[in-house]
This record gives sequence, structure tokens and C-alpha cells, in this order.
Amino acid sequence: MSTLRQPSGSYNRVWFITGSSGGLGRALAEAVLARGERAAVTARTPQRVREVIERYPAQALVLELDVTRREQVRKAVAQAGDHFGRIDVLFNNAAYAQLGAIEELDDVQVRQQFETNVFGLMDVTRAIVPVMRRAGRGHIINVSSVGGFAGRARLGAYNASKFAVEGFSEALADELAPLGIRVTIVEPGRFRTDSDRRFAAVVPTDIADSAPLGIAGHQPGDPSRAADAIISAVNADVSPLRLVLGADSLAGIRAKLTAMQAELSAWEPVSVDTAFRAKVEANT
Repeated sequence: MSTLRQPSGSYNRVWFITGSSGGLGRALAEAVLARGERAAVTARTPQRVREVIERYPAQALVLELDVTRREQVRKAVAQAGDHFGRIDVLFNNAAYAQLGAIEELDDVQVRQQFETNVFGLMDVTRAIVPVMRRAGRGHIINVSSVGGFAGRARLGAYNASKFAVEGFSEALADELAPLGIRVTIVEPGRFRTDSDRRFAAVVPTDIADSAPLGIAGHQPGDPSRAADAIISAVNADVSPLRLVLGADSLAGIRAKLTAMQAELSAWEPVSVDTAFRAKVEANT
């Protein structure tokens, strides 16, 4: 197990947190501020987070940010940099889940899902990487999901967007490691947040096999404990590329890995039997 690098009292990290009005973003903002660290707390509706940071007026900066609006992204990052002088940790949390069977979703619903979950996350990341590169350090945390590792009926658009976040994050980790910047993908399961009330325009389905997604208010995960786990990953001497949060997420990911391994083994002869064969010259 990796050891933890606890910040000294004089080290006051600056976090940039998107999607802070609820869910893991809000829980993390509260946790880092309570620890004495500083944070740019962003949300599409800043009024929804003001009461969270009123207790920490010297540590927190509330910023309006819709990650799908590139001009707001650039402005918010510049304001945070000017106010704090640096950005040490980026927590890309802004996202939502588009619910509906794939054949029932229209182009607008699918594209909007990617605008927020993928392109918005990429825009914020690309705006902050130069700040971290100049400092020679930083940590980017991209929130994926167990749904970014294993697909599920009626969440195809959401799954596709989170799979994209995972691929982007893996490549980003390779690119930034030589610069002293870390990348971690967070893969939560079901946490007791307002996320189940934030499913976009729930699409009534006639598909008989569509499975229920569970009951809001009965999710097993505690957001405050998830925030502590994320902070531990940032403090670690060797941070994980993937941080799985929740026993349900761990079980789902392990089940898929087991199934993948079995399928790879079963089809290995077919997989490897695709190379060019040397031509045998006929005897003359």
C-alpha cells in the first residue's frame, strides 16, 4: 500500500472544483475547505453553493461556470488563477446522466450528453494544464463512474460519455507524467447524493427489458467518505490512475474484468490466427 504524503501546515493547496452545487463536488468542496485548503467552487448557479462557503470567506472563491460555455471556462480559470496565484488540483465533476434506451434518444439528447460530460471536461482540463505546467506540478481528477467501465441498459449515452472520459484520462496521464502532473480517474458507484434527481429528461421507454436504476435516497455510498478517499489519493506518494469508490462499483468492475478474461481466453485461438502465413513454394 502506498504511503500518504500529508501536506504540512504551511502548504495550502488550491482546488478548482466543477459541478459543486451537489453530489461529490459539493462534498469535496466542504471537505477541502474544512481542512484549511482553498478552493474555486464553481457551479452553473452560484447561489446554490454560497451557503457552503460562507463559513470560509478567506479560502473560497465562488465562480459561475457552465462547462459547455468555453468563454466561461476561460474566464473562470483566469479568475481562479488571479485570485489564488495557482491551481494545484482540478476536480472535474460537472456531469449528468441522460436516461433512455439508445433507440429512443434523439440527436440533441446524445450530443448534449457529450457536450457536458466530455467536451466540457476536456475544455476545463485544457485551460488548466498550462497553469500546472508552469508550476511543474498538479493533479487532475476526472470523475467517471462504474458506468465508464461497464455499460448498462438505458444508460448508453451516459456510458459512452464516461468511456470517453476514461480514454481521454489515460492518454492525458501519459502525456503529463513527465511534467510532474498526475491524473486520477474516479469511478464511483451509487452514492447518496442528488444525482438520481438530476437524470436529464427521463425518456419513457416501451422496451420491456429496460432495468430499473434503483431508488433515490437508498444508495449505499456516503459522499463525505468519498471526499476523504479522493483527498487520500491526492495525498498519496503514488496516486492511483483509477480510484474505485464503493463496494458496488468494485464488484461491477471485477465482474466485467472476470468476464473479459474468460472471453479473451476462449477466443484466443481465433484472435492470434489472423497473421499472414508464409507462402509455401510449390516444388518444380
